Amino acid sequence: MRYKRAHVLLPEDLVREIDAIAGRRGRSAFLVKTAQEEVRRTKLLRLLESDEPVWKAEDHPELAKGSGAWVRKIRRENEKRHSHPRGRRNQ
Repeated sequence: MRYKRAHVLLPEDLVREIDAIAGRRGRSAFLVKTAQEEVRRTKLLRLLESDEPVWKAEDHPELAKGSGAWVRKIRRENEKRHSHPRGRRNQ
């Protein structure tokens, strides 16, 4: 992963609190993790507030015949994959 230096001004009391949690040498890692979590949270909130549907049928052609048909197909494939000669399974 590439990094880019960013000059950020923080209140002194906040820096002391961060250092108390992460230590002076862990400050950058703490801020990166915190920023990543906030970006993820913000994106999720925007998604939840959006009128755009998250689930789109065209993204899931395997369900064209219904979810029940898809589940039965997956189960049949699983049974074939795990079946043993003479119908026995190792226990």
